[in-house]
Amino acid sequence: MKIGGSLFGLNFSAKGMSIQRKKMDLISQNIANADSVRTENGEPYRRKFLKVEVEKNNFANNLSLEAKTIRLNTTNPNHISNIQLPEELKIEADQGKAKLNELVDDKPGDIIYMPEHPDANKDGYVEMSNVNVINEMVEMIAATRSYEANLQALNSAKQLAKDSLEI
Repeated sequence: MKIGGSLFGLNFSAKGMSIQRKKMDLISQNIANADSVRTENGEPYRRKFLKVEVEKNNFANNLSLEAKTIRLNTTNPNHISNIQLPEELKIEADQGKAKLNELVDDKPGDIIYMPEHPDANKDGYVEMSNVNVINEMVEMIAATRSYEANLQALNSAKQLAKDSLEI
């Protein structure tokens, strides 16, 4: 669903929530497979992560503000006599595109001596997955908090739109 006009904040928050959901999916896969020493291709599980690339689109450069000077009568000479008020505030920014790349961490995992393990090499060593569960939990907390922040921004934008309709 494409949201345009004055409701562009909803789209920004929705994109952020979508990115964080994808991160949570990958983190969940990593934690679930942290002890997997063999995948379909016979190698240990490799940590997956999400790289978000955003087009170089400077939002602030696309804002335009045309000001108009209006004269207000004052009741006290200490009051400010002229105010600059915006005649029109245009936000005509392309919201940009975020490209999500699911990448695999190629760092080797720990090598543990377990000669009885079926996946051990001829010297008795087994390469484990390169997933650090503690780091993944920290990433999960960060992704959850970011998701919640985007959700709060989405709810605020919805409430703002709702309140503006009641004016």
